[in-house]
Amino acid sequence: MSGVAIVGGGWAGIACAVELAGAGRLVTLFEAAKHLGGRARGVDWNGIRIDNGQHLLIGAYGETLRLLRRLGTDSLLERRPFELRAPGFRLALPSLPAPLHLAAGLLLARGLNFTEKWAAARFMRDLKASNFSLPEDIPTSLLLRQHRQPAALIAKLWAPICIAALNTPVEIASAQVFCNVLRDSLAGSRADSDLLMNRADLGRLLGDAALAFLGQRARLAEKVNGLTRTETGFQLAGPEQAAEQVVLAVHPGRLPGLLADLPEMAAISNSVAGYTWQPILTLWLRFATPTVFPFPLLALSDGHAPWAFERNDLAPGLVAIVMSADGPHLTWPVERLRDDYLALLARALGPLPALRDWKIITEKRATWTCTPNLPRPDNATPLPGLYLAGDYTRGDYPATLEGAVVSGIKCARLILKNNP
Repeated sequence: MSGVAIVGGGWAGIACAVELAGAGRLVTLFEAAKHLGGRARGVDWNGIRIDNGQHLLIGAYGETLRLLRRLGTDSLLERRPFELRAPGFRLALPSLPAPLHLAAGLLLARGLNFTEKWAAARFMRDLKASNFSLPEDIPTSLLLRQHRQPAALIAKLWAPICIAALNTPVEIASAQVFCNVLRDSLAGSRADSDLLMNRADLGRLLGDAALAFLGQRARLAEKVNGLTRTETGFQLAGPEQAAEQVVLAVHPGRLPGLLADLPEMAAISNSVAGYTWQPILTLWLRFATPTVFPFPLLALSDGHAPWAFERNDLAPGLVAIVMSADGPHLTWPVERLRDDYLALLARALGPLPALRDWKIITEKRATWTCTPNLPRPDNATPLPGLYLAGDYTRGDYPATLEGAVVSGIKCARLILKNNP
């Protein structure tokens, strides 16, 4: 084999492979698992396909939407105007041009008093005046204190957005990345703030479609164990294949092992080895009859709280409850966690149908902890022909699907530019 080898079949690797294949380049995608999708994939459960975790897209995710259009699966997304619901709180952005949609949404928000509404509007105005750029990166909680945001407003609005987007508690989350998220969602165009909910399992949304697009260029259940340099490029240990260029699109926790024989990559390897990780826990509930949600996405409490997703699209009566980031819930007996989350769901929806089945899926290293000034490597590396793709690479976004897709496309475009 020659051409480009992509190691890792998650969203970053898929985006890179599709971009290069579409440009007519010889590309081979190696994935250790028997399926594509990485940390955002479909899972079989008692005869139905569910997701290993819930992933919410927004209208600003331009590259992800372009990728899905190319694969013909963008129609599987349900677009809704932004709405955040929690007990005693509702913020909905109406179909008005920006910035009127945000102003009207805050003015009409339920569960906030005038002082809190004005504080939120003032915060967004001040961030916009600074082009959402901070003089230094600090914890998000400190930024909110500096802008005199009331505690109730933080608990109802800013903390839930921070947890949902950065998967990192507000006390330690990067304020600059949080500002980037606000810039491209609430402060973007009305369409940018829209919520895009997948109405099929993630495998059907991306992995299966990418496999059909790539065909024999995707090699599943082939793990790459290491990488060495050759006169013409690189040698992949495991598949024992040569490549002129290589894109490493693996979980960053695997990088140190893959880069062990490349001393030029030691600084990047050591930096990534210092990352810490945040989990995502998903409780899947299968009820005897469909549940009725006032909106397909509900926060079940304030602050660091579970989110409930209505997933009748996958099977009647299916609900996913997601708890992001680290917390004491990870130490609870599974029966306690199930019962506590069922109680929260019943408080939001009223009496629930009979529970037929349930399952917990925990991704222990779902995302990197998005702390201030975290060193994130470039897509191009000190070794010509070697590139890094993944949501952890340098960019504006936290560990999101858009961040992964953007990184993969950046790598593809660098390869096309450097090797016309």
